[in-house]
Amino acid sequence: MTPASHAPGATLDRRARLNLLLLATCQALGQAGNTMMFAATALSVVTFYPQRELATLPTTMQHLGIMLWVFPAALLMQRRGRQLGFRVGSVFGMAGATIAGTGLYFANLAVMCLGGLVLGYAVAALHQYRFAAVELVPAAYRAKAISWVTAGGVVAGVLGPSLVRWTHDQWVPIYLATFAAMVLVHLTVFTIMGFIRFPAPDAAPAAGGGQAAVRAVEPPRPLLTIAAQPRFAAAAIAGMIAFGTMSFLMSASPLAIVACGLPHTEAHWVIFMHVMGMFVPSFFTGNLITRYGTTAVMLAGIALLGGGVAAALAGLDAWHFRAALTLNGVGWNFLFVGATTLVTTCYRPNERGKVQAFNDFLVFGTTATASFLAGYLQERLGWFTLNWFALLLMAVALAAVGWLHLQNRAARAAA
Repeated sequence: MTPASHAPGATLDRRARLNLLLLATCQALGQAGNTMMFAATALSVVTFYPQRELATLPTTMQHLGIMLWVFPAALLMQRRGRQLGFRVGSVFGMAGATIAGTGLYFANLAVMCLGGLVLGYAVAALHQYRFAAVELVPAAYRAKAISWVTAGGVVAGVLGPSLVRWTHDQWVPIYLATFAAMVLVHLTVFTIMGFIRFPAPDAAPAAGGGQAAVRAVEPPRPLLTIAAQPRFAAAAIAGMIAFGTMSFLMSASPLAIVACGLPHTEAHWVIFMHVMGMFVPSFFTGNLITRYGTTAVMLAGIALLGGGVAAALAGLDAWHFRAALTLNGVGWNFLFVGATTLVTTCYRPNERGKVQAFNDFLVFGTTATASFLAGYLQERLGWFTLNWFALLLMAVALAAVGWLHLQNRAARAAA
């Protein structure tokens, strides 16, 4: 990318479009591997471990791994570049899937948890794709770039559950072949990453545009100063609730579906619809943000999450689960893409590594807690209680985003 390509009003050149396409492809494959982890882990654990409330523990350890790895992953990328950082993530993905599969083969929950912990690095790198997309385009394309790369999850919505359906009973024990397929997925991402041209670590454009040249030479601010910005606080809270609520309900849904007497294949189908709901809207979320504003789209996301809870509380038939998880996915997309767009306006180029890492640390700290509680509460209190609890989380997001939205409206009215 040449400096001119980042000038205000610049259009996307052919190389920028190719970079985004390749990054979206890596997003699709990486997210497919992550979807396979969600869809297969709990159901594979219950085949050998009697305490069903701990079935989501390897997934929880993956989220804990994201918390532990997010700062090293982000700082490695800032110092050595995105390409190296992302390829290291793929290596951890291959290693983590191998370890988790080994744990399943030997019916050892602790080894599966170790695999989840290692996979956490791969997912920490995966969630940096949305920030890397911003660095590949002019500032005016920020929301669209995030949305377009996130849209790679549409392929993940087809590929991930399909691979689980095709592989779950190919080897003994069941789901062992699924973990082997995850290794191949991460190997493919490693290969594609070699063809993407990322800016040099010290040449990433200012997320906010405008005074980029001036801001780039200013000294970095303390992290607490950046985090104290109302925009960052609202964005972080929204991201935490978006991912926490999504993980909370998605992690528990396969267990709830099987507990209701529905077949394993129905759980795969529900996860497919959920992932499609998460990523299909990305084809137009960026345009909606450009037209209606970030906070308005985030508020719509909260409303859709609430609609998903309403569908879940309406009954326990297959279509109740399908509707609930689909609306949950769409609500996640609106809220999380909006939150990510908001975060990218809060830092300078020389602050991006620590700010992005801190944001993801908060987000996946919430997600780790949610995924652990999902299995426990599902077994002890049931699916309906989980959904009532999710409403409390949404109320917190509504308060934060609603307050910022009103502040923005007041500022525009005063201008």
